[in-house]
Amino acid sequence: MSSRNNEERTGARVTSEAPPTNPVATPSGETSPLEFTTPTEFVDLPSKGEYYAEDHPLCGVSALEIRYMTAKDEDILTSKSLLKKGLAIDRLLQNIIVDKAIKVDQLIVGDKNALVVAARITGYGAEYRTKVTCPSCAYAQEHTFNLEEHILTTGGATEGCTAAGDGVWTIQCPQSQVTVGLRLLTGKDEKALLQTEQLRKKNKMPESSATTNLRLMIASVNGSNEMKDISSFINVMPARDAKFLRNAYDELMPNIDLSQDFECQNCSYDMKMEVPFTTDFFWPK
Repeated sequence: MSSRNNEERTGARVTSEAPPTNPVATPSGETSPLEFTTPTEFVDLPSKGEYYAEDHPLCGVSALEIRYMTAKDEDILTSKSLLKKGLAIDRLLQNIIVDKAIKVDQLIVGDKNALVVAARITGYGAEYRTKVTCPSCAYAQEHTFNLEEHILTTGGATEGCTAAGDGVWTIQCPQSQVTVGLRLLTGKDEKALLQTEQLRKKNKMPESSATTNLRLMIASVNGSNEMKDISSFINVMPARDAKFLRNAYDELMPNIDLSQDFECQNCSYDMKMEVPFTTDFFWPK
């Protein structure tokens, strides 16, 4: 999250605050000195606006303006109804995006992740303390991460991938030799994945997040974009190809990298650890 060089990035004058509210009139007709404005911030987008359609409001836009989280926004994060439906964070993000023409559902997942981190910093600060488990000795301990220490990865290129236009890349699977078209998932796709898994759980069916995710990210198989052909291939896809496609997708997706140093207090094991998104993230103690 950055407010630097916002004028150069967007071509517009940038302020650190939202437009001032109307003055509050007192019974005597005087203006109240208590006027409050909500600061805003420009968040750098991992995609730099490069993977959106030409008619999308974020096409070619490298930063998105959000306002700081407020106490009123916390009502969203504590809404039992929204939490149960998995919609609390999406509703929060939609609330704080300044340009209402931009919808959270239409954001590339990596850009949405950058907004989530920025929103948390504006609301509760960059220090994020949560419990983690050492992968070496399974010792559970409290660890503090600094959310300001992140790297934006622009994605969009990986060995063997060819840009096919409209945000789709083609790549050949190593074992089946099938040529697959991959597309970047959006917030809408994430919501569809969540709803599918909730429905399966409600009907006491086994989880299928891996194959459901593949159905969302695969746009074509050997040139065909028919869902029956895509589903048919996924049902018989070798595990090696599935892993290959997931790795290729991760490299294609522009995202925010939150890997940070971790050292176990018990066995001194050290590693680069991805910041875990626990309940402490938006609901800190």
